[in-house]
Amino acid sequence: MDEVTLVKTRLQAGIWEGELHVSGEAAPLPEIEVTHLDQPVSGGHTLSEDPERDGVWFFRFAVPGELLGDGVQTFVFSDRGTGAVLNSLTLIAGEALADDIRAEMDLLRQELDMLKRAFRRHCLDTGAN
Repeated sequence: MDEVTLVKTRLQAGIWEGELHVSGEAAPLPEIEVTHLDQPVSGGHTLSEDPERDGVWFFRFAVPGELLGDGVQTFVFSDRGTGAVLNSLTLIAGEALADDIRAEMDLLRQELDMLKRAFRRHCLDTGAN
């Protein structure tokens, strides 16, 4: 049975990088399609063979700056032939972060640190009297 997987290796300087693993006898190389809001993203991605490993290809996708904005942006990497989703990239920016639980946790940590400092000052002031 032929199997195709796309594994993320890193996101750096606006470039999403991954390894495409194609296994199976004479498995055809899939044509990777990148979509954003169900629309194809033209260009911006490359596929090159790993000279040291059979069935492994390096995939690079340059995230288009013009598609980024406030909110959640999702890029989907799929096999054009089968329609199978291989991987995805989700970016969160701008105002959507105000309601994000991670942002709330960061604010709570800052407030807790402020309260700890105030409590310690209070204990030192009452202990000196």
